[in-house]
Formats: sequence, C-alpha cells, structure tokens
Amino acid sequence: MESLKTNSVLDAKGLACPMPIVKTKKAMNNLEGGQVLEIQATDKGSKADLKAWAESTGHQYLGTLEEDDVLKHFIRKASGEEVAEKRHPIVVSNEDLEATIASGKDVLILDVREAAEFAFNHIPEAISIPLGELEDRYAELSKEKEIYVICRTGSRSDLASQKLTENGFVNVKNVVPGMSNWAGNTTSITK
Repeated sequence: MESLKTNSVLDAKGLACPMPIVKTKKAMNNLEGGQVLEIQATDKGSKADLKAWAESTGHQYLGTLEEDDVLKHFIRKASGEEVAEKRHPIVVSNEDLEATIASGKDVLILDVREAAEFAFNHIPEAISIPLGELEDRYAELSKEKEIYVICRTGSRSDLASQKLTENGFVNVKNVVPGMSNWAGNTTSITK
C-alpha cells in the first residue's frame, strides 16, 4: 500500500482507551494548523473514539486505513486560533448515579464502551450501544427520558453525551469517572 504523507506519526499500539486520545492531544499540540498526524493504534475502539474526539475539537478526521492488525488514523489539525475542546456541560459522579439507581427512578443507563468491555463488567440496568454505533441507533432511545451515559473513564461518554444532545435528546448526563471507579453493583457474562 502506498504510504500517505503526514507531518508526524504517533505510536499508540497496545494502548486502550483513553490513552490513544490522551497521546493524540499531546501530539496535536506539537503540530501547526493544517498539518496531518497519523496515529497507529491496535485498539479497535480507537476508530470511533478518535473520530468523535476530532469532531469535538474542530480538527478534521480524514479517515482510517487498516494494515494487518494496525489501525492508521489520520487527523488534520485545525488552522487558525487554537480550538477549545467542547465538553458536555452536565456531569454527574458515579455516586450520583448509584443514588439514582437506588431511588428506583426510571432512567436509562447507556454504556458506550465496546461490546466486549460491557460483556465482562457492566451495571445490571445498563444497555450497551458502543460509541461507534450510536448514530445508527438513536431510534432505540427515548428523547424525553433521563439518560446517564457511562464508559470506562468519562471520555467516550462525554463525546456520546454531546452527540445525543446535538440530536435532540433533552436530559443527558455524563457519568465521571465511569466504570474504571464504579463501586456499585455490576454483572458479567462470567457471573
């Protein structure tokens, strides 16, 4: 395959979410507007994660090429003034979500991690829609219902919360820090 011209290459192979995004943010700081960064990753979830992150920051997601087991993502840095990363404004803690669950309130818990992450450890009441599938599955969700969005660390859930809000969902909350520090009940395919 012909190699694409890039200004910098970032090796994020072997890293899981949120590390490819964390390293990409740092690498983008070293680029000038208009330059292209190639991110090499092995985490299958990085495709949806990096695309959503680029969109939320104003950078241009160019696409992904797959070679063997390596995903090569290409992002063009936004020109002009440094673009501030958008964040979903409504954030709740793990403890807030635990209290809501305990109260018996009718809410929807949306887990946007990859299917395998969800299968091995998730909140019993949660439904699984990976971030990369969210746009195709909006119809499965109620726009009026209170939605708590969770992932491993709060990064993917932040991006998902933004997408939901932009598409008419009115009561969306990002759960931080997410499953990495979840102390409440969980279930698994192994239980």
